[in-house]
Amino acid sequence: MRIHIHKEGYKILVFGFMALLILNIIVNVIWVDMELVRWAFIICSFMFYIFILFFFRLPARTMQPDPGLIYAPADGKVVVIEETLENEYFKDMRLQISIFMSPFNMHSNRYPVSGRIKYVGYHPGQNMVAWHPKSSELNERSTIVIETKDGTEILIRQIAGAIARRIVTYAKENQDVMQGDELGFIKFGSRVDVFLPVGTEVEIPILQQVKANKSIIAKI
Repeated sequence: MRIHIHKEGYKILVFGFMALLILNIIVNVIWVDMELVRWAFIICSFMFYIFILFFFRLPARTMQPDPGLIYAPADGKVVVIEETLENEYFKDMRLQISIFMSPFNMHSNRYPVSGRIKYVGYHPGQNMVAWHPKSSELNERSTIVIETKDGTEILIRQIAGAIARRIVTYAKENQDVMQGDELGFIKFGSRVDVFLPVGTEVEIPILQQVKANKSIIAKI
């Protein structure tokens, strides 16, 4: 499987490398006689940089769009499957499926269905832990609504967490999008909610690990 580095990580990787290089030079100058300290710092720096590379990985995932299926928009664990009141766009009861992404998950978000973007909204907010029940309403978040060809509207919400401080959303209103294409990126731990019509057939259980473009979470 081909794996690339996501474009959102380019600057962080460059500046991170430079910062670690400078810090290692300083450590080697200050503790020139403490070989154990110098080697420990070098090893820790190397492991940290490998983690950043791992975080910004972008595996190639091809798929054949299917208008009858709703795919997972993110890698992670399903932490919520419940009917809830969606207050921002629909303002009625919806079936909510929430996927929590740990720092070890791939963080590229994908469109779960094909259609036209009807709404894009960004809201600054708090940075509670992403699995908190109120994080969907109170945390920094970005909301995208897609209308499928049959008129079904599906809402996807990117939510920042306690560590995440940067939500990137590529969606634009009135844009036609394809199921499986990249929707955006959230940096360093987060959550993605999907709001579906009540009565939608769910295909995954709670606490299931899912993968974007691979796991079917529901059927239209």
